[in-house]
Amino acid sequence: MPFRNSAATLDRAIASLVGQTLAEWELLAIDDHSTDAGAAMVARWASRDLRIRLIRGELPGLVPSLDLGCRLARGDFIARLDADDECLPRRLARQAALLRASPEVGVVGSLVEFGGDAVAAGGYAHHVAWTNELLDHDSIVRNRFIDSPLPHPSVMFRRNLLDLGGYRDGDFPEDHELWLRWIDAGVRFAKVPEVLLRWNDPPDRLSRRDPRYSIEATSRLRARHLAIDLKRRDERRPVWLWGAGRVTRRRFDALANHGIEIAGFIDIDSDRIGQSSLGRAVVGPDRLPPIDESFVISGVGVRGAREGIRGMLLASGRREGRDFFIAG
Repeated sequence: MPFRNSAATLDRAIASLVGQTLAEWELLAIDDHSTDAGAAMVARWASRDLRIRLIRGELPGLVPSLDLGCRLARGDFIARLDADDECLPRRLARQAALLRASPEVGVVGSLVEFGGDAVAAGGYAHHVAWTNELLDHDSIVRNRFIDSPLPHPSVMFRRNLLDLGGYRDGDFPEDHELWLRWIDAGVRFAKVPEVLLRWNDPPDRLSRRDPRYSIEATSRLRARHLAIDLKRRDERRPVWLWGAGRVTRRRFDALANHGIEIAGFIDIDSDRIGQSSLGRAVVGPDRLPPIDESFVISGVGVRGAREGIRGMLLASGRREGRDFFIAG
């Protein structure tokens, strides 16, 4: 649990761990150069409970703190928690039990409760609801290019997965990048179908203010791993992008940096159909090239449109993951 200037929420987060039904755990609380009373608060907890360890961060930043915590962890399983979130009492027990019972699973998440104002923060609440729909490995893999399919503070993973490479620092969301990389490496994911974390939404949340979590950063990350997947399977079919609008096109421009060129566009807007965009044809869904002549990436991010597009592609005989990806 990295923390920085989190004195307002640390007591609540640590208390949620002390109240776990599973007693065998250690908390590595990594002080990321706090200037408030947070470190003193953790020290008081540590003086009363030997399972709690206050660690002074070496380099500033979330990823160096995560890396330090992973290096110092002594257990077979590593669970994440943010300093402003709360575990429900059975979280550690339920996730550890799943990992012990399912040796093929490497990462396990859970359902989460949105701990914010669902009206004022409608986008975040919608994201939480979406992640709660992804309950197994297949649904997580199918939806991995849309957004991060697991809330970071809800996961527990096997420590030996770090042999594949742990957190990386860069111009991307560190959690989503790790899930994509581990999925590429064949790691299996799962979720406990039970709410085990209260995912709070403070106004100064890092994902709201750090450019690593911006739409642009996520788009670059998505493009890189889409290209990795297509190249690994030696996909030879021309790639068509569903969504000819300027916003969608811009989000997928980075595909070209990885050698993936867009052959044409699909759209339902009658003003665009029959025109050209960037010198490429724009066709309606009824004029999409045959399955053996096209691979489709849907980049439309409008709520409600995603499932409609998925339905049309499935109805055309295409199989998700083999003939198309939903990535918007």
